[in-house]
Amino acid sequence: MEEPFVPPGFAAPLALETEQFRLEPLGPQHNEPDYEAWSSSLEHIRATPGWETSSWPDGRGLDENLNDLRGHADDFENRKGFTYTVLDPSTGDVIGCVYIYPDKRGEHDADVHSWVRADRAELDAPLWRAVSDWLARDWPFERVGYAERP
Repeated sequence: MEEPFVPPGFAAPLALETEQFRLEPLGPQHNEPDYEAWSSSLEHIRATPGWETSSWPDGRGLDENLNDLRGHADDFENRKGFTYTVLDPSTGDVIGCVYIYPDKRGEHDADVHSWVRADRAELDAPLWRAVSDWLARDWPFERVGYAERP
């Protein structure tokens, strides 16, 4: 039987809040602003640590993006992976995403990726630091793979 990603009694946090951003579970309700955020920042995301060899972002349209968001929401509900949208705390605008999934290579308990839109690039390192601290403090993982930021 496959090991669960998180222990049965673990309740995944529903938010992380800092002065610079707020995280909440990603879902279909974020489709249009999520699509606009990543599709306007393709080259920036591809240059973000951890994304250099990814096949995403790709040329998908809004409908395919909606299906992707439904998949992430389903993974969250079924505790197979946890994807959070990153929101501007004052405007509610989507400014990025954080993905927490099992490490397919088996080197870590969790494989984490994040991105911010190109026009909010200055938040990449603060997001990485806040999420790294959050994972160490509130999540059940001992070994996390998450590309370091300068």
